Amino acid sequence: MIEVKDISRSYGEKIILDEVSVSLPKGKVTSLIGSNGAGKSTLLSIISRLLKQNGGTVLLDSRDIDDYKTRILAQHLSILKQANPLDLKLTVRELVSFGRFPYSQGRLTPVDEEHVDRAIRYLNLQDIAGQYMDELSGGQKQRAFLAMVVAQDTDYILLDEPLNNLDMKHAVQIMKTLRKLCDEKGKTIVMVIHDINFASQYSDFIVALKDSRVAFFDTAERVIVPEVLQKVFDMEFKIVETEGKKICNYY
Repeated sequence: MIEVKDISRSYGEKIILDEVSVSLPKGKVTSLIGSNGAGKSTLLSIISRLLKQNGGTVLLDSRDIDDYKTRILAQHLSILKQANPLDLKLTVRELVSFGRFPYSQGRLTPVDEEHVDRAIRYLNLQDIAGQYMDELSGGQKQRAFLAMVVAQDTDYILLDEPLNNLDMKHAVQIMKTLRKLCDEKGKTIVMVIHDINFASQYSDFIVALKDSRVAFFDTAERVIVPEVLQKVFDMEFKIVETEGKKICNYY
């Protein structure tokens, strides 16, 4: 379990997170939603230790995240940021292999190679595994970076806008893959997502941030209701149910 306790973060006079506390269940998909500037990406960066909080504590499996050595933390928790600049000339397979660095330190073993192969298959990248990253479309690059995270094979996976640059078909494929990783592999997935309908369809739990605080935290079923969403986003929603799933109409 990831436990966030009284986390605060500010930039000068601007408060980004104001004593945020939430416990993120293990083995579930949890989505962070909210308007731009609500603090979603900042919270994810603090949980991953990429960003230092001004106050509060993050516990990973009941242990302060600051107590982990970097290499050991990377064997438990992985993160894919929204922007992933890449200056090196790498093939897709070489990029995915970087996910094994916390274990192999760059010297891949047969076990590492197996993880890389599995991740490439998970993301349907077999046909382009030998292509260079700078030859790919934005969506293909995003899938390659996600495959790198899958190859890292951590219990906890943090994703900041994983559907960036993806068309509808590949966005659905990614969400189904994440759902499969959770349901079949027991992974704990925490992601920042702007598409409320993807959050509705694929999340077990939803954290709604507003005004630098947690406004709501509950099951997706209980958060995806008009009265909650209207308070979070300051706009009207209509919810349509089809085949047991909720679709948000806000156009």
